[in-house]
Amino acid sequence: MTDVVDSDELLRRIQRARAWAAQEERAWRARGDERAREDSGDPGAARDAEVRGVAYGVVVRVLEEILTPGRHTAEG
Repeated sequence: MTDVVDSDELLRRIQRARAWAAQEERAWRARGDERAREDSGDPGAARDAEVRGVAYGVVVRVLEEILTPGRHTAEG
């Protein structure tokens, strides 16, 4: 059964999700940079880390738009 939450709790949950996604974005981007610098590194692993970093970045931007509508401009 799902719990009913008030708007303040929903806001806190979205903020926590945004913070977690931002942390994951930084971690995956760092991992991708590290893999790309390795001479014998697996190019597939570097690409995977890059893609995951971009995906988490998109999640962060979506959650930021939910929290502060119109504050961010659309980027091409």
